[in-house]
Amino acid sequence: MTAPVGVFVATSTPPERIPALAAAAESLGYGEVWMAEDYFCYGGFTGAGLALGATERVKVGLGIVASVARHPAVTAMEIATLARAHPGRFLPGIGHGVPFWTDQMGITAKSPLSALTECVEGVRALLAGETVDRQGKQFTFNAVAPTHPVEGRVPILTGVLGPKSLRLSGKIADGTVMSVLAGTTYLENALGHIGEGMAESGRTDHLVPTFALFSIAKDGKQAREAVRPALATYIAAVGPHNPLTGAFGYNDQVAQLLQDPDTLAKNLPDEWIDTLAVAGDPDEVAARIAALRAAGATSVVLSPVNADTALDELELAASTVLPQLG
Repeated sequence: MTAPVGVFVATSTPPERIPALAAAAESLGYGEVWMAEDYFCYGGFTGAGLALGATERVKVGLGIVASVARHPAVTAMEIATLARAHPGRFLPGIGHGVPFWTDQMGITAKSPLSALTECVEGVRALLAGETVDRQGKQFTFNAVAPTHPVEGRVPILTGVLGPKSLRLSGKIADGTVMSVLAGTTYLENALGHIGEGMAESGRTDHLVPTFALFSIAKDGKQAREAVRPALATYIAAVGPHNPLTGAFGYNDQVAQLLQDPDTLAKNLPDEWIDTLAVAGDPDEVAARIAALRAAGATSVVLSPVNADTALDELELAASTVLPQLG
């Protein structure tokens, strides 16, 4: 089966607009709609519920909620509600959480790997109808029993970046949500770490939805310039010591450019736009999506960088790019 192309509904989107955007993505022929839970924007589970309710066929993903933002029993309850109401269409993702946000709430885990493991394992057991009674490093379950378990297996994905976390994801999860800036080289490296974890637990299948900053125009240069400010914002957020740009050998130059963050967008090398985003004319966008698929993405999730033109750009991509991809 051909890897689908999906659409990401940015967390800056007013919640009341989510149903219309999700329905539009489905009607245009996109195969997935993805939500997120960036604190403190729209709620991830409620956002996914709005998208699921407005669509009939597409899978709706949630990439991602922080393992520590809710007790796993509550997370399992939320997942079960949507999975039962929309069988086979919900793809929930759980991660460590962005430290800046979890620090604001005073909930950052002392051991992020332990917290993620306990959360994923607890959620999976509860979805399957098991009574969970265990004391972990992060979470306590005192004979927690689900009222509404889910028939069949609900895929549980993680959203992680580093080698240890990627290996853990391969070991315990059904997929890994790849962050924006996950270019082909990073993706190939990440899949190596994920594969080690899969081998350890005997898993054979793993979803790899890959988010990408997106802009398209008939004038490819115009689209690449449009994505430049958003790309600079994300690079500044991850900083000079990160595996995403590090996979391409960019980190020393990132550190140098960040000495003057006000000029970062203007001074980004054109090569970075081509390797870290999906931007250009229809042929260039199609080639970029195809490259991510070849590197291992099981879906490519387009994140429009300009809210004002997002729907027009998605319509252009649907008519000119999706037919090329099959």
